[in-house]
Amino acid sequence: MAGLLEKVQTLITANLHALIDQALKANSLAVIDQYIRQVENNLESLEDAAATVGGEVKTLRRKLDEYSAKGTELDKNIDLALKQDKQELAAAAQSKYNSTVRLAETYKAQYERQEKEYQNLLDAKLKLEAKLTTVKQERDEMQALLDLARSKELTTKTMQSLDNLMGSGDQDVARMAESIRARLDKAQARSDMQAKRLDAQMDELLERDTLDRQLAERKQRLGIK
Repeated sequence: MAGLLEKVQTLITANLHALIDQALKANSLAVIDQYIRQVENNLESLEDAAATVGGEVKTLRRKLDEYSAKGTELDKNIDLALKQDKQELAAAAQSKYNSTVRLAETYKAQYERQEKEYQNLLDAKLKLEAKLTTVKQERDEMQALLDLARSKELTTKTMQSLDNLMGSGDQDVARMAESIRARLDKAQARSDMQAKRLDAQMDELLERDTLDRQLAERKQRLGIK
């Protein structure tokens, strides 16, 4: 269980900006897709582990309640036997009571330990789900940026070809090339507008991450959890 939580913690604390930089440099989303697959696989394992530990917690709680009730009943029986001057019966009940109390304490310790483990698993699950949602959103933004970059590369190559056609000397071909180039210019303008919006969204995302990190540092300094 500890190994699983360590893997999950590593994924939770992963530097998404570094992943994005790698994707941009490679002009590919493969590194982000690999991270998403790792998160999804570990999230599935985490859910299974949480269900298993959660079941154990319920069983231990039931056992604890059962032996606590038995202890309470035996405690009453001891008092009753003593009042009736039945020493042997009281001694037998006391012995059984002692054993029952020890078992109840054992189940209590196990219950508290597993309950803590269960809460750790649930907390890790929530954090990993939040990280997965964030990464998938950023992946969509990255896809748009990469598509835009590829579109610009294609537009540049096409315009170079049109420049060659416009200089060919054929007026009809030149007019057609000019018309196509005008349409490409308009498409390029739309593309630039979209790029500015995406850049603004990425800047907002990076700024939000900086603010969150600054607030986390301040809370740690103030001793706020």
